[in-house]
Amino acid sequence: MQKYLFKNIQVVNEGKITPADLLIAGGRIDKISPQLSIKERVTEINGEGRYLMPGAIDDQVHFREPGLTHKACIRTESMAAVAGGVTSFMEMPNTIPNALTLSLLEDKYALAAEHSLANYSFFMGTSNDNAEEVLKVNKHKKNICGVKIFMGASTGNMLVDSHTALDKVFRESEMLIATHCEDERIIRANYEKLKKEKGELNPADHPLIRDENACFESSLIAIQFAKKYNSRLHILHISTEKELQLFGNMLPLKEKRITAEVCVHHLHFTADDYERLGYRIKCNPAIKAPHNKEALWKALLDDRLDVIATDHAPHLLSEKEGPYEHAHAGLPLVQHPLLLMLHYQRMGVISLEKIVEKMSHAVADCFHIENRGYIREGYFADLVLVNPGEETTVTREGLFYKCGWSPLEGFRFPARIEKTFVNGHCVYGNGIPDESVKGMRMTFNR
Repeated sequence: MQKYLFKNIQVVNEGKITPADLLIAGGRIDKISPQLSIKERVTEINGEGRYLMPGAIDDQVHFREPGLTHKACIRTESMAAVAGGVTSFMEMPNTIPNALTLSLLEDKYALAAEHSLANYSFFMGTSNDNAEEVLKVNKHKKNICGVKIFMGASTGNMLVDSHTALDKVFRESEMLIATHCEDERIIRANYEKLKKEKGELNPADHPLIRDENACFESSLIAIQFAKKYNSRLHILHISTEKELQLFGNMLPLKEKRITAEVCVHHLHFTADDYERLGYRIKCNPAIKAPHNKEALWKALLDDRLDVIATDHAPHLLSEKEGPYEHAHAGLPLVQHPLLLMLHYQRMGVISLEKIVEKMSHAVADCFHIENRGYIREGYFADLVLVNPGEETTVTREGLFYKCGWSPLEGFRFPARIEKTFVNGHCVYGNGIPDESVKGMRMTFNR
């Protein structure tokens, strides 16, 4: 495997920005030092004016394979991921067929081994009637990222609204349980009320239907189950100010039993953007009124929210068209989360060190990922070289998504992802992916 030597690079890692040299050898970070002189043959990279960061780890994506590959597939979406500095991902079980058995789950791992440019893991899916199968995952703690529960409707037989099923999984699972929290009864009541009043719905009605109460009540139930059994709970895509009262920031992340994720679109868009973007930003949970965005940023910075993700969920543009009931929910985002956070860093909202903490370190700690998420000697060389002196404009021609569009089209970022390394392999450089080496299945220190 090729060796790389970064010279005069600014390493962003563990709360510091440090000038250093760094050697990649054997797929791992071999040496970090103020100055390295290597006699053996290496590919030297001049790091002047550039940042080296641990690759982002996205703990929530939908890559649509198998069964929905007209929208996306593991190859194209992992290519988009590495182009955006995301070196590892965790993918959701609402593909077709739903990943509700260990056998179906392993089928997805086999696909990723063949096609993924990034490192990968897949969540085991839960339904109202597969608790016994879910609990088999207890024997595979080192090789599977977690169990996913849709407490809001999703593709196929994956809505878990039986408290008996929830009780059994929370009581007996030894795995991290990740939840999508929205209360279906509240959502249905809101929908029926608005439909009766208005007849035809529009994009701005989405946060009124999937409102703050729907999120809060469902998150509260999940937390009550987790506290009852001391379960390891991770609530995905927090989108409301109201939910934040359920989380504290007193404990260090490694001691928390209940953690929370925020997604980039809830940190960037607000309900005011429906007028401009319409159903292109329809997603579940919904993008809501501006005060929620402000509260989410505050909670991210004070550590009530633990990690940043994308919930990358691509659909064809034709599937995003109205009427309301027809327009699919989900946004393609995995190519730009790091650049979007660098935009907010340039605006003075968040520091580089905090970006790395929330997109790399904290995800690794939350899931107990082995040897990833940090720039440390002996760790896998999952690294991103960022050039803060060049801009990136989002164009359709520059997208790797199979769906071919982005809600960020036309947006100009104040930096560029210059190179991305996955397990020491330069998988993306200067706009070009290299598919010759595939990513690895992540393992977990449990």
